[in-house]
Amino acid sequence: MSRAEVPYHHGDLRAACVRAARELLEEDGSASLSLRAVARRAGVSATAPYRHFAVREQLVSAVAAEGYRELGAQLLAANPAPATPQDLVELAVAYVRFALERPALFRAMFAEPCDPTSEERVAAVAAVSEYLQAIVHTVFPAADPGPLSTAVWALVHGLAFLHLDGKLDASTPEAAAEQVRAAINAMLAISTSLH
Repeated sequence: MSRAEVPYHHGDLRAACVRAARELLEEDGSASLSLRAVARRAGVSATAPYRHFAVREQLVSAVAAEGYRELGAQLLAANPAPATPQDLVELAVAYVRFALERPALFRAMFAEPCDPTSEERVAAVAAVSEYLQAIVHTVFPAADPGPLSTAVWALVHGLAFLHLDGKLDASTPEAAAEQVRAAINAMLAISTSLH
């Protein structure tokens, strides 16, 4: 049997490529992330990743989907049943902590071009969005959870990037947490005073 006739086999090529992509992101950021670099890191031929990812955006989408699932797990671990405004504040802290602990993954999730047709990524984003809407509905039952959860997510997400980009003090986890708590509590105070 010639080499061309030998069936291709890798334990789990897709997972190996995603793992290699995450390692490259953590080491060098997105500039070094290419399918060829992923193949080298995974120890497979240069064309092997194309069996699962036709273009870079599909690989980034798979990495982002993992990130969203990990973010969801971290939020659940921070508080499995949030019910008060202060619970929401602590989830905001957990969100920013996730970004600071995994900056390259966080940027891949939110700042890299993704495949808009990736069902895995779309489902993972939807799960985080639905989780946030459910929390907002529980904490603020009189509010429309859609727009309010978008506003909360935008604020917390902005705080995460301001910390990542060095615009806010992220020198220690405590410093970042205190700034996030202060910002979210300020927003909550304003919204309460308007009613």
